[in-house]
Amino acid sequence: MHTSKARITAIGSYVPKRTLTNYDLEKLVETNNEWVLQRTGINERRIAHQYEYTSDISYQAVRNLMERYNKSIDDVDMIIVCTMTPDFKTPSVASLLQAKLGIKNAGAMDVNTACSGFTYGLHVANGLITSGLHKKILVIGADTMSKITNFEDRSTCILFGDGGGAVLVEYDEQQPSFLAAHVGSEGEKAKNLYCSNLAYRMFDEDLMNSGKLVQNGREVYKWAVTTVPKGIQKLMENAPIPFSGVDWFVPHSANLRMIESICEKTNFPIEKTLYSLVEYGNTSAATIPLSLDKGVLEGKIKNGNKLLLYGFGGGLAHSGALIDWNIG
Repeated sequence: MHTSKARITAIGSYVPKRTLTNYDLEKLVETNNEWVLQRTGINERRIAHQYEYTSDISYQAVRNLMERYNKSIDDVDMIIVCTMTPDFKTPSVASLLQAKLGIKNAGAMDVNTACSGFTYGLHVANGLITSGLHKKILVIGADTMSKITNFEDRSTCILFGDGGGAVLVEYDEQQPSFLAAHVGSEGEKAKNLYCSNLAYRMFDEDLMNSGKLVQNGREVYKWAVTTVPKGIQKLMENAPIPFSGVDWFVPHSANLRMIESICEKTNFPIEKTLYSLVEYGNTSAATIPLSLDKGVLEGKIKNGNKLLLYGFGGGLAHSGALIDWNIG
C-alpha cells in the first residue's frame, strides 16, 4: 500500500430514539426472544420515525462529532455518505447533508456498497487525501434499514436497525491512520442479498418482493465466514505489523454467530472484537462506525491502538482497513 497522508481526527454517532426489542417482534412475526438471541446475538434495534431519513441520521452523527471534538467543518472539501437507503434516488444523501451542514465549498457523493460501505468510504477518502486532491473529508456510514425491511419476513426483520456514524479524515503526513487495505467483490453472488428498485430481473432470473430487502441468509453466512478470513489474510500480507499486533478487530456487525466463526477461523480472540449488534442490530454501513464510537466511549479504544476494520455484505462486496488510531 502507498504511504498514506490521511488521519482520522474525530468521530461521532447517532441512533434514533425508538427501540424495537425481540419481545416487540414476537407481536409481529412467529419468533421469540430466545430464538433471536441464540441465532443472532441481537437484543434490540433502533427504528427511525416516519419522517426521519438517512440524511437526518447523518446530520446528527456529524453534529455529535463536532460537539465532542470541537471541530470546525467549514473547510471540509468532500462529503462521502456510505448508504444503501438514500432519502431519494437523486439528489444524493451527501448533497442533502452538505446543505444541512451549510458547507459551501465541498464536493458530495454517496457510496453504495451496503454493509461494507463505511470501509469503502474510508478507502476512497484516504486515496483522495493522499493524492493531494483533498484535505478534509467527512465520511459517514448511515442507514435506515427499517424503511426497506419486510416486517412480515422473520428471517430479515429480526436483524436490521437504523443508525449512523461519522468520522473526519484530514491531511496529515506525520501521523497517518491508514496502514493497509483490501477490497473485493463477487457480483455473481449478488442474488443472495438484494433490494430491487428499477430492475425486476438479475442475471436472467426474476426477482421477488420489489422495494424490500431479500436475503438468502444461509448463503450469505457461508460466503462471509469463508471470504472475510481470506480477505484479512491478504490485507495483513501488506501490513507493517503482524496480525498479533492488532489491538481490536471491528467487523461488520451482521450476526454474532458469524463474527464468532470469523474469529475462530482467524484465531483472533472474541474478547478483542468490538461490535454494536446487541443494542442496535445490523445497521448496514453504520455498524462499524457505531462499534468504533462505542469502543471509544467505553474507554476500550485508545490512541495508539491498531484497529482492523472489515465490512462485508451486499454486492456481495467486502472491504478492510488497518487503522492506527490517533484522534483528537
